[in-house]
Amino acid sequence: MIASAAFFTGNVLLVRALGTFESVNVWLASCVRFAAGMVVIYSLYRREFQFRRLFTTPKLIGRGVVGGASVYGFYLTIVHLGAGRATFINNTYVIFGALMAVWVLGERFSIALALGSTAALGGLALLTNAFGAGSHANLYDLVAVATALAAAYVVVTIRQLHATDHTSTIFAAQCVYGLLICGIPAATHPQSVSPAGWGVMIVAGLFASLGQITMTRAFRDLPVAEGSLLQMLVPLGIAVGGTLFFGEHFSRHELLGAALILAGTTFTAFRR
Repeated sequence: MIASAAFFTGNVLLVRALGTFESVNVWLASCVRFAAGMVVIYSLYRREFQFRRLFTTPKLIGRGVVGGASVYGFYLTIVHLGAGRATFINNTYVIFGALMAVWVLGERFSIALALGSTAALGGLALLTNAFGAGSHANLYDLVAVATALAAAYVVVTIRQLHATDHTSTIFAAQCVYGLLICGIPAATHPQSVSPAGWGVMIVAGLFASLGQITMTRAFRDLPVAEGSLLQMLVPLGIAVGGTLFFGEHFSRHELLGAALILAGTTFTAFRR
């Protein structure tokens, strides 16, 4: 799961680097990400992957449709709420997923997990300045909450699907249905992209694909609450990457937020 967080961090930093020299619409970037995922699946899991089940198994269909739509919902809220507020609200799926897993899967939501999740969410709010001056609730806050609930549903469904399906098939559901959701808007809004832009998008898509497939595999063994909480390292990694590659600087409250994220995830992961 930590490797997954590292891959997702690399994906976001590459997309950010792309934005410094070329503007690419969300639909196209999402399609490249999903297409790269299918390339990874056919390269690594050609024998294990079961394509037909994507259209005959209701849970795989639900995982694909909801997962693909949540990717678009996240990008949409970033545009309208700003990266900090959108990231914070969408990452509340850690709590929603843990509670959903208690109800659906019978998993325990221990005091240690509750403390770790609270500390990490508080740290994320500080790190992203989610409630800074000028922020106020609007319709897109509800969209962000809906996206968080969708993400919670996805991680719980991934845990369920591991009883019957291989990691590659579970991941492919998001790629196939994500392409169906994003493909038509991308085709109706064609965009000219430079060779360098395509190169960065493809590498970013491969990073996202490796992040998604390692996360999916990790959920075979990790409870929803613990696995989701480790994904909170992604915004911390993005902030560190911003300092190293984009000349950004941490304020005192951002440093406190980073410390809380590290404390919350470390306390939960190594509580035994």
